[in-house]
This record gives sequence, structure tokens and C-alpha cells, in this order.
Amino acid sequence: MAPALASSALAVPPSRIRELAEIAMGMDGVLKLYFGESNIPTPEFIKRAAIKAMQDGFTFYTENAGLPSTRRAIARHYQELHQVELDPERQIVVTASGVQALNVAIRCVLDPGDEAILLTPAWPNASAMVAMFNAVPREIPLALRGGRYEIDFDALEAAVTPRTRLLVYTSPSNPLGWVASSDDQRRLLEFARRHKLWLLADEVYERIFYAGPKLGAPVPSILKQATRDGAVIVAQSFSKSYCMTGWRLGWLVARADLAARATPLNEFIISHAPSFTQKAGETALLWGEQFVHEMVARLKENRDFCLQALGAMPGVSVPRPDGAFYLFPKIDGVTDSFELCRRILLEQKVGLAPGVAFGAGGEGSVRLCYASERHILEQALDRLALFFRDFSPSSRTLRP
Repeated sequence: MAPALASSALAVPPSRIRELAEIAMGMDGVLKLYFGESNIPTPEFIKRAAIKAMQDGFTFYTENAGLPSTRRAIARHYQELHQVELDPERQIVVTASGVQALNVAIRCVLDPGDEAILLTPAWPNASAMVAMFNAVPREIPLALRGGRYEIDFDALEAAVTPRTRLLVYTSPSNPLGWVASSDDQRRLLEFARRHKLWLLADEVYERIFYAGPKLGAPVPSILKQATRDGAVIVAQSFSKSYCMTGWRLGWLVARADLAARATPLNEFIISHAPSFTQKAGETALLWGEQFVHEMVARLKENRDFCLQALGAMPGVSVPRPDGAFYLFPKIDGVTDSFELCRRILLEQKVGLAPGVAFGAGGEGSVRLCYASERHILEQALDRLALFFRDFSPSSRTLRP
């Protein structure tokens, strides 16, 4: 008998977003709103910094934890934006993407058979990573009350078992745009401390926030309320704030012992983030504020436009998001969001992400990324209006 594949690998489901995208990539003229990225390229000043870094010789190996100068730039970022003091040598690890920051963080705290609680609907990668390490993901959906999402703390309490080791949440949320309040953060910290859990916050959308004291202000980090010796991890990325999705550059912040363990694990996963992209990231943090503010202003206009357009469609209800660049409209009568998105793709050439891809609580909704240029969104919303004109929620079917 031939050797079998690892059960942990077989337990990881394929991405339903990618499954839909593969269909779209074989078509012409698709308005692609399924991936979480802008169609605006990386700013020129960041690209020039990468070119200069290569010319200056940053093409060799770096420290596993990242260039000291990059870690210092990240520490300065937290001091300036959040008034949080970090030790760049002991508490920051540069990673090759936010995905890898999550990967190495989860690997540091879970053993096979352990359990992790994840607030959903959420980007599916964290649940998949838990399963990849032969641990068990427990998805607890946020509760939609009065048109806004809230943490169901009673459900969290009920989900804890003797094997629970980790609680994961994302704020601002992908796909909901929900943002944890200061009270939410305080209660999550208290919950994690009471049950002796690690708390992992995915904060990659921290700069894309519409409800702050001024547009472009960051979402307050959980690090403002946590102590440096607490069991708290933050995963971060350059991808969303600086239109650097293809650069694969991120970081994690953690207690010194976890950061010290994550550093050698980097060696066995990717060694380190590319040296010249790290230098480009430093430039993004140092000179990117004007770009971020202009981007957030544009995204807010896109959000408001899409909210108004979707709100006029029959059977479509859209919670108003405070952050990120997604809408997660719920469609009356839908029990198979993948099939709905497939039909929209084939009939109207608009690519959306199915809600089922985002775990518990996601079915019946779709995710629309509004980070594209306005003319693309206008065409897409016009096509969606045509589609939902022929939608029959009462029969839970699509008219042929």
C-alpha cells in the first residue's frame, strides 16, 4: 500500500474564495471584487526605496527576526501612533507577510489536540492554520444585533474546554468591517487571563478606520491595554495600509519569550523576510502618512457609495462597517452563498467572495471588497442591481 498523505493536511479545506477566483481567472471582463486588495499599485516612493535598497546591497540574508533597523522602525510606529513602548530586539519579529506572522504565532502556542477559539465570520486562514498543526478550531460567530456586530461573550464562555489554549480575533474585521471597542478589548483580555489563554489579535487593517477622532487615525491597538508581560500577540502586515499585498511583508509583536521562539521558527519556514522589502517597509512607515490618509478618505467615499447602492436593492441588508474595506451584505433567502456568487460571476461578470468561506456565521452573505477604483465599483453595482432585480427571496431560488 502506498504511503498516505498526512491527516492534518487533508483536514484543511481549500479556500472557497480561491475556488471562485479560479473560475473568474478563465473569463474575460470580470470585475474582481473577491480578493482583499486594492487595484492601486504600491506608491512610487516605496518602490524606489526597494530599488535603492537592492542597489545598496540589501540582497543578502538578514537576521531571522528581521533587520534591526526594520524592527526599530516598527517600534517607532507604535510609539508615534499608539504611545506604546516596545523593545525592538526582544518583542518584534519581522515576517514574510501577515499570514506568516499568524502561522508562526499559532505554531508557538498550540500542540496537537489543543483547541483555539476564533471569532467569526473571519478570514479563513487562521482556522486553517490551527488545523494544519493538528489542533482544533472552535468558531464562535459574532452576533448581529440592531444592525451591528457584537461579541457573544456567553458563547465564548461555553466554548472553553480544558484543552483551549488560544483566542483569535480580527479588528478591523475581514470580512465584516467590525471594530473592537476599548470595552471589547478589555473584556477579551479579562476573558483570556481568567482562562489562561493566549490572545492573538490580527490588526492588519488598523489604519483603515472611519470612526476615529479624525479620518486616518489608527484603530487603537490591543497593546495599549495589554502589558508587555501579558500573553498577547499582535499580527500585522504592510499589505493593506500601503498597497503592498504582493511584497509579502509583515510582523508580529509578542511577549519576549514567544518572540524568542518565533525567531528560530522563522529559519525553518522562510529564514527571514526579503532584505530589500524590509527596507521598503521602513520607508513606508516613515513617509507613508499622507498616502494612508488620502487612501482612507477615498475608501470612505467608496464605502458610502456602495452602502447606498446595495441598500437600494431588494432583499439585501448591509451592516455599516467602521473599518477595513469590505461590505458583508446579507441576502434574504440564500442558503448557498457559493452558488449565488458563482451565478453572479457567470451571469454578470462580478466576482464576489461567498460568505461561507469565512466560517461560522458567514453563510447567507457575500463579501464585496470596495478598495477598487470608483468606475469599477459603479459598473459592478449596476450589474448587481440587475441581478438582484431577478432574485426571488421568497422561493430561496434564482429565477432561470
